[in-house]
Amino acid sequence: MPSLLDIASQFTDSAQIAGINPLGEGLINDTYLVTTFTGGWVLQRINPVVFPDPKLVIRNMAVLNRHIAETGQNTLKLQIPGIIQTQSGEDCVSDQQGHTWRAITYIPNTISLETVESPGQARQTGFALGHFHRLLNKLNPTDLYDTLPGFHIAPEYLSRYRQVLSQTNTLHGSADSRFCLDFIDQYEELTRVLENAKHQGLLKLRAIHGDPKFNNFLFDKDTREITSLIDLDTVKPGLLHYDIGDCVRSLCQSPAGQFNLEICEALLTGYLEETSSFLTEDDYAYLYRAIQLIPFELGLRFFTDFLEGNRYFKVTTPHQNRSRAIAQFQLCESISKQEAEIKSLIERLYNRAM
Repeated sequence: MPSLLDIASQFTDSAQIAGINPLGEGLINDTYLVTTFTGGWVLQRINPVVFPDPKLVIRNMAVLNRHIAETGQNTLKLQIPGIIQTQSGEDCVSDQQGHTWRAITYIPNTISLETVESPGQARQTGFALGHFHRLLNKLNPTDLYDTLPGFHIAPEYLSRYRQVLSQTNTLHGSADSRFCLDFIDQYEELTRVLENAKHQGLLKLRAIHGDPKFNNFLFDKDTREITSLIDLDTVKPGLLHYDIGDCVRSLCQSPAGQFNLEICEALLTGYLEETSSFLTEDDYAYLYRAIQLIPFELGLRFFTDFLEGNRYFKVTTPHQNRSRAIAQFQLCESISKQEAEIKSLIERLYNRAM
């Protein structure tokens, strides 16, 4: 396997490279910070197991960068990572093993956080996701490749769950497994709501981030002001509701597993301040269902993986994925119990925007 210096030298003169060190704790790609005498940039090997065609991931990012440069540069309020080309003008390089490497810009003096610290921080996060959606609102989603077919298509996850369940012998009648089985039976109707709305033309495909969990937002180390939304590998055509629901899920689960309505209000306030000019009445109408669906969907995926022997999500104990599923189902249950309050919040925000 070629050395990191060999790979990095295809993007920058090797004489300018002062160091190459691991960056972050991501579970998908191998990521390094390349330090040069004039700054630094990020070097990544794209995981071919998760992304079978890495060049499509890079192409999507190029489309995104070009669209922002052409249409949103004057109103850009976030730093969006950009592609750094090789010295020969290519967007990536392939090593002798066929692995694809790319270089992107590095955003210095920033941190990512695992837990939201205040409503103000949640409002900033909502603003950042909304600003990203506004930047991409006029990008034709068909200009992007779907690099993760089936991602967030909840009926397919339910179908897969049923298939795995019919073939498993790992339940052993435990109370935890029975809770998951009963919860899925009770809420399985949720899996069809957004997809049905899409097929009916009530919700339309747009360009989405695909994975806007809280630790993919960067904050300035000194001011704690939001600076960037990173991890753009999952940018693809989809429903904005998938992004909204996943962002809310990521921020609004309290340490006790309950849904935090105050954080949700702050996040949605920031988000809708950026997006109310182009969201439709139907978009608003399905916000609650998106917030309710995504934790159920994730719990369904965790429990299916548990039944399959933990093939997809990394675990440290055999029952960890089942425990993860229970936590997501409990969050979904907490959201359902606060349905009236969440819908009232959405209605207030809608009326404020009109």
